[in-house]
Amino acid sequence: MSYSSRTNHDIDYKIVGEQMQYVEIELDPSETAIAESGSFMMMDDGIQMQTIFGDGSRQQDSGILGKLFSAGKRILTGESLFMTAFTNVGYGKKRVSFASPYPGKIIPMDLLELDGMLICQKDAFLCAAKGVSVGISFQRRLGTGLFGGEGFIMQKLEGDGMAFVHAGGHVFEKQLMPGETLRIDTGCLVAYTRQINFDVQFVGGIRNTIFGGEGLFFATLTGPGKVWIQTLPISRLAGRILAYGTYNRKEEGSLLGGLGNLLDGDGR
Repeated sequence: MSYSSRTNHDIDYKIVGEQMQYVEIELDPSETAIAESGSFMMMDDGIQMQTIFGDGSRQQDSGILGKLFSAGKRILTGESLFMTAFTNVGYGKKRVSFASPYPGKIIPMDLLELDGMLICQKDAFLCAAKGVSVGISFQRRLGTGLFGGEGFIMQKLEGDGMAFVHAGGHVFEKQLMPGETLRIDTGCLVAYTRQINFDVQFVGGIRNTIFGGEGLFFATLTGPGKVWIQTLPISRLAGRILAYGTYNRKEEGSLLGGLGNLLDGDGR
């Protein structure tokens, strides 16, 4: 498929920053970008912002029931019924920017190059060109759904336009060859292409199960296809922050802890 055969809006973009990134999308007259509520950062004069029901893709052209079904599926992924469309109604090129909600990376995904579909974590989608469908993907295996760690439901992005997902920490892409298998922590999985076979595997071993501290299950991905992996899942970051804010550190409030801080050069 050539780039000239896109049916979704063809947008240009620039990703700015290192750890707290934002994506700047350049819109020609009448071009539109869609985004999750709360991701908007800034825009040029001449861009019209409109709240829409669902994602505004062609898959919603089946009448009110189709729109209700498409938008309702978004509730299952923890998202709002509504999205925001940003359309260039002026003359010349205009820019609109969307920011990542936590430290990490924004990953540009050209669905035209990814066989028209991407499966990603249910909170990973940030924004896209109008025409990209944002739906859900049910994990077909019972074990995957019950023990996957990140839930039975994931987001499914379909179309031939640009979509942008965000993830925590450093993000890298891995190409799996046919039959090649990769086992990762379920929370570290960001996205994968449609050819990937995704399953969950029990860690095994009594000591691993009781004392391992890494959970009972691995996400098992088998190629061919591409996989995107993050080093810092937001759930892991939130858990550490919660633990730090809820409980006193062992060295705090104790004579030995104060001495340790003094030796570390942290005494005041």
